[in-house]
Amino acid sequence: MAWATAFRASEAAAGPGWSGRLTLTARILAVNIFALALLAGGFFYLDSYRSRLVDERRAQASDEAVLIAGALAAVPAGERQPLAARLARPIAARIRLYGADGSPLVDSFRTAPGYALRDPATEAWQRRVARFLDRAIDTVVGADRPPAFVEPVPDRRGAWPEAEAAARAGPGGAVETVLRRAPDRTPVISAAVALPDGSGTLFVTANARDVVRIVRAERFWLSMILLGTGLVSIALSLFLARTIARPLRRLALAAHRVRLGRAREVQVPRLPARHDEIGTLARALSDMSQALRQKIDATEAFAADVTHELKNPLASLRSAVDSLGLVRDGAQREELIAVIRDDVHRLDRLISDIAEASRLDAEFARARFETVDLGGMVEGLIEARDARGGHDVRLAYARPRRGSTLVFGDGSRLARVVENLVDNAISFSPPGGLVQISATRDEEEVLLRVDDEGPGVPPQLREAIFNRFQSIRPEGEAFGRHSGLGLAIAKAIVEGHNGTIHVEDRENGHPGARFLIRLPAAVR
Repeated sequence: MAWATAFRASEAAAGPGWSGRLTLTARILAVNIFALALLAGGFFYLDSYRSRLVDERRAQASDEAVLIAGALAAVPAGERQPLAARLARPIAARIRLYGADGSPLVDSFRTAPGYALRDPATEAWQRRVARFLDRAIDTVVGADRPPAFVEPVPDRRGAWPEAEAAARAGPGGAVETVLRRAPDRTPVISAAVALPDGSGTLFVTANARDVVRIVRAERFWLSMILLGTGLVSIALSLFLARTIARPLRRLALAAHRVRLGRAREVQVPRLPARHDEIGTLARALSDMSQALRQKIDATEAFAADVTHELKNPLASLRSAVDSLGLVRDGAQREELIAVIRDDVHRLDRLISDIAEASRLDAEFARARFETVDLGGMVEGLIEARDARGGHDVRLAYARPRRGSTLVFGDGSRLARVVENLVDNAISFSPPGGLVQISATRDEEEVLLRVDDEGPGVPPQLREAIFNRFQSIRPEGEAFGRHSGLGLAIAKAIVEGHNGTIHVEDRENGHPGARFLIRLPAAVR
């Protein structure tokens, strides 16, 4: 309990936090949108995928440049132009050969262009949208921005830094590759290497447009997946919000109306079609509201009954007090004083029983239950009553086997139950009658039985006698000796111990009533 209190205190001190200011619908949407954001991170993966494709194409261009340089060096100078045209066609590239002075000697485009750079201004709007998305995604993912590809005028080796570097390296030097960006944002890969015979520098360029097509296709399908997942996620979020938040709002509204004191007119929805936690909560709240309504009705009825029961002795007391001042005869004054004394005792007994009946629930909430030997407790109560005397009824008790009638409960309250039942049995038994008490173990329960030899209880009254202020007294008993709360208190105590109490006829046709109490046996 202390830990729970400390936890609630720390939770209250911490405040609701940012999530406490969001509705349940907003939280469900936020969680699912966050999951979609993680899926959208696939666009970062596309950037690395594009980088790998470009690196592979640069490696491919380097290998092709070495092979082409070897082929051109193996043929006479006059055959290099047609050979370059034939080699450029399958790889959609432009092959150029620069002489020692940097002037162009061979250019495959003179015979047949291997590729054509597209002018963005002349393309359809769909491609302009695609390039806009390319730029937007490159900005988001922080992609590298290669330099623009521009054909020099005039065409000289000095316009290409990689060709100059290859010429300085000479035959056997490394292949120099550079990535540039065409006007339509497609990659242009160039590779330069010196011919093995030192007769020139090979320069190969290719427009790797297929890299853009591959990346755009992957991005399209990723976008479709993201869009479809997003629509499904939002639909499911709204569905969850509807099936969770809406019934919770209905339950909260009903609870608010109950709090405002409208318990009788509020019908808390039970949601019978729901078999999940919300359905369980709805039924629990409905049961709680019904129990609260019954509690309020019982409290109001109890207050009305208390008022009615107090009026009788107060009226008698007022009448006796008023008459006391008018009576001069000593004997009559003594009779009035005796009436006043009886009414005061009756009020004292009634108020004590009312106080005990009204605080039973609160005391049970604070009670510390422990293992009680019901058989030993009853034996002690019978012995104490026989020692006090004051009645002409015999009490018989069959002591059970020790330890067989253990129950878990409040010993003082259970003792009050036994005393009330024994008092009730004595008051209804004839002079010289026999009251039999027994306590036995019946499987997982302990059974307490009290039999008397009185007139018994009619079947139609066997439930009513356990109500408050219901008093069916034996003939000849003075009025007001009982408050009518004894059996009601006994029933409240028994039910507070998860037990039951009822009355029936005695067996074998014997006259009298039998009160039976069943309590759960304690687990040893």
